[in-house]
Amino acid sequence: MNDTDLVFQSYGRCCNRDEFFIDFYDHFMSSSEAIKQRFVNTDMAAQRHLLRNGVLQLILTARGMPDRKLRALGESHNRSNYNIQPEWYPLWLDALLKTVRRHDPEYTRDLERAWKEVLTPGINLIREAY
Repeated sequence: MNDTDLVFQSYGRCCNRDEFFIDFYDHFMSSSEAIKQRFVNTDMAAQRHLLRNGVLQLILTARGMPDRKLRALGESHNRSNYNIQPEWYPLWLDALLKTVRRHDPEYTRDLERAWKEVLTPGINLIREAY
């Protein structure tokens, strides 16, 4: 099985529990006071839904889908829109991996490596739109 298949299946296991998305934002917001402040007036239920779809888009793009939606995410997150700082993306990935480690019962170090390999090109595409 290739890395994209491993990550796709891992994400499916993680999505079986709504706590996955709650825990992700707990980890992500605790990584930086500036990030925490970005979510002060946010509808977190809606935000968790956006996260669920965003991670899926990263995985699907890695599996060969067109990158149109990731480019749109890059545009919405750039300095002219949400102004998501480029240095926050590694914190986002770290929070996601920490959450996967906690919620995927089949987690291994090799699976974590696969997650990094699969998501990094899409994350870089989004970040480069800054």
